[in-house]
Amino acid sequence: MTYLVDEDRPRVPAGQRFRALMDAPAIMRIPGAHNGLSAIQARDAGFEALYLSGGAVSASMGLPDLGILTLEDVTFHLRQLSRASALPVLVDGDTGFGEALNVMNMVRTFEDAGAGAVQIEDQLLPKKCGHLNDKRLAGAHDMAAKVSAARRARRDLVIIARTDAAASEGIEGAVSRAKLYLEAGADAIFPEALTSVEMFRAVAEALPGVPLLANMTEFGRTPALTADEFQALGYAMVIWPVSSLRVAAKAQAALYETIRRDGTPAAVLSAMQTRAELYDTIGLAEYEALDRSIIKTVLPGEVA
Repeated sequence: MTYLVDEDRPRVPAGQRFRALMDAPAIMRIPGAHNGLSAIQARDAGFEALYLSGGAVSASMGLPDLGILTLEDVTFHLRQLSRASALPVLVDGDTGFGEALNVMNMVRTFEDAGAGAVQIEDQLLPKKCGHLNDKRLAGAHDMAAKVSAARRARRDLVIIARTDAAASEGIEGAVSRAKLYLEAGADAIFPEALTSVEMFRAVAEALPGVPLLANMTEFGRTPALTADEFQALGYAMVIWPVSSLRVAAKAQAALYETIRRDGTPAAVLSAMQTRAELYDTIGLAEYEALDRSIIKTVLPGEVA
C-alpha cells in the first residue's frame, strides 16, 4: 500500500482507531518503531498500533534521553511511522515540551502528524528513563494542569498520563496521582517502573475499570512478563519501547566491526535483507506501478 491516494488511506481517525483497540477485550500489543522502515515491518508482522519512544528517538539521534528532544524532532519521526504504516501511533510526549499552552500545541501538532495517542509524564527536566535513579517529580497538580490542557486541545487523541511516582512515593502515591490525572481528563494511566508482579496487581486493583499501560522494556526494573500475563493482571496495553532500536543497533555495530576488520561485509551478508526483500518491504513495485498509471493517463500510448 502506498498511501499516496485516498483509497489507500484509513477513513477512521487515528485516535478513534487507537481507542477501539484499547477498549477491546484482548490486551493491546504495541511494539516500538524507531523509523518508517521498522513501522512497516511491525505492521506486516500483524501489529495494529505502534509506539514512538522518546528514548529511541534520542538514541537514534545520538543523544541521551534527558528531555533534549524538541517537538519538531519527535514530530519528524512520528510522521515517518504514520505515513509508512498508516497505523495509529502512541507517541511519547515526555513532559509536554513546556507548560499548558505548550502541551496544547504538542497535542495539535501530534494529531496533525497522525498520532492516535500521546503519553505525558510527571517528571521535571532533565527527565530520565523511568528505570534510572534520581528522577525528580513535578507537583501532582502541575501535572494535572498539563493533562487538562491536553484534553482541552485534543480532537480524537487518546491521552495517557504516565506517573513515575512509585519509586519515591510508593504505590499509594502513584495511585493518588493517577486518580488526580484521571479527574483532569486522562483516558488511561501508565504506572512506570513497577518492580514486581505485586505492584502491577496493586495498581490495577486500586484503579478498577481504568485502562492501564505496562512498559516491558528490556534490561529495566520491571520483571519480564508476557502480554498475556499483563492482561491477567488487569492491563489493557503493553509496550516494548526500544526493542527494535536495540536489535538494529547491535546488528549495525557488528556490521561496522566486520567491515573494519575484514575490509568487506561478506561475513554478515546472511544477516542482511536482500535488495529484493528490502524493495518488497517498502513497496517499490507499487510506487512504480502508480507512477506508470498516472503517466499513462496523461500520455496514453507512450508508457509500456
